[in-house]
Amino acid sequence: MDNRPSPTAPFWKRNIYRVVFEADTRAGQLFDILLLLAIVLSVLAVMLESVSSINAQYGPALRVVEWVFTGVFLVEYLMRLLVVRRPLHYALSWLGLVDLLAVVPSLLALVMVGSRYLLVVRTVRLLRVFRIFKLGQFIGEGEFILSALKASRFKILVFLSSLFTLAILMGTFMYVLEGGENGFTSIPKSVYWAVVTLTTVGYGDISPTTILGQTLATLLMIMGYAIIAVPTGIVSAQMSRNAAASATAAAGAAAAVAEATAAPAAPAYKQARCPRCQSAGHRPDAGFCWNCGGPV
Repeated sequence: MDNRPSPTAPFWKRNIYRVVFEADTRAGQLFDILLLLAIVLSVLAVMLESVSSINAQYGPALRVVEWVFTGVFLVEYLMRLLVVRRPLHYALSWLGLVDLLAVVPSLLALVMVGSRYLLVVRTVRLLRVFRIFKLGQFIGEGEFILSALKASRFKILVFLSSLFTLAILMGTFMYVLEGGENGFTSIPKSVYWAVVTLTTVGYGDISPTTILGQTLATLLMIMGYAIIAVPTGIVSAQMSRNAAASATAAAGAAAAVAEATAAPAAPAYKQARCPRCQSAGHRPDAGFCWNCGGPV
């Protein structure tokens, strides 16, 4: 439902709405670009503050910068609430919650140590770049992928369940083969090793040392490459089916439109000639000759 201010709203409210919510005007594009720049700089300040050497020298300045940007985002959020027709509807929407997250971590930092580092969630607001540069078709492509994932969810669930079972079995076997003296001190830790190996991550913090353990690890590594291909194949096949269904639906719609707009076909005429006068061109339902009146 449209959340624009009513036509009878004050001019300033309608004008601010066009600037902060619409990117099809020069002022709206400029506002969004400046907003993206502020988001990038604020996140950069938070990231630099986490570096000990930089924090020791520039920590106070970075915190001032952080609070300045927090004030800017707070004013922007309140301004959005002010100009929409239904403020609560906007506040509870996805974009409204994301905009609120740009401010909340700084306020939480007043009572919770370290909460300000959650300000990196501001990067989610960078998705506004799709709206600014008219990249809406990429959002459509994202929805296409999401629909394929949704249609494949049961197959993926079966695959993940099988993978979880395999990781438990392999982890237990490795715990029995290697034991605590080789780093496999418990079944959960051995299952962790199995997951790391199956996903081909390979941190290297735990590794088997016995021949049987190394043989099992080798098999698990080879299986890992095959496992990576399974969900990719599932989703790719579903995307192909969705694309084929969309193409078929589009072709059917085009054929229906063409049929509806096509000129009516001319009535067919009999090719038989009148046996009396040899005239042709009779209608299919004609019983008598149009020229002489004789039966045809």
